[in-house]
Amino acid sequence: MRLPASFRLHSSGGIVAGLSASCLIALVILIHAAGTPRSYTIDAAHSHATIEVGKSGVFSFAAGHTHEVEARTIAGTLTVDADDPARSTVHVTVDASALRVTGKGESADDVPKVQETMASAQVLDVRSYPTITFASTSIALKGHTPTTLETIVSGQLTIRNVTHPISVPVSVHIDGQKVSATGRFPVKQTEFGMKPVSVAGVVSVKDTVNVSFAIEAR
Repeated sequence: MRLPASFRLHSSGGIVAGLSASCLIALVILIHAAGTPRSYTIDAAHSHATIEVGKSGVFSFAAGHTHEVEARTIAGTLTVDADDPARSTVHVTVDASALRVTGKGESADDVPKVQETMASAQVLDVRSYPTITFASTSIALKGHTPTTLETIVSGQLTIRNVTHPISVPVSVHIDGQKVSATGRFPVKQTEFGMKPVSVAGVVSVKDTVNVSFAIEAR
């Protein structure tokens, strides 16, 4: 069978040249793919955040409790570019109505009251604003190893339909098909329209709460 002219190789040199060209094209494709950002979906079963609420006031040493709130309903995506972290992105959504008071450091009788107050219009107002969101606007690399990136993730945090910029130090660990991210950052309640709860005017929760998180994405 006679091959079309465009497929004929008239010498061994032509064969080598053809193979070399094919290998070069394949190499370019592989290099391009290696530098392409990869998206991961957050695994809610292996992700959580903890909110630590302190107390303040003249009698805070003797009255009232600190509170711990846990978020287990975390969704979103991480797009990671290990070669150029600045091209990475983060989008996270938390179901505010599913936040739960753990009861750590307080009596079992107080937990339902704290839960109700947290969900009320005074604080999160989960009926009107059921979700909390974060969307990154920039990511800066502070250090790295072959499998870990130390970054500063800046973005927009939205609570109760109020948006403020925040910057969070985040450690990102890349392990094959899985990405893990951990970090901690403060949130000032009054900036998002929330009023710190007060008891008799002498003990209140602190305006600034601390949020720590551990997220896995695949």
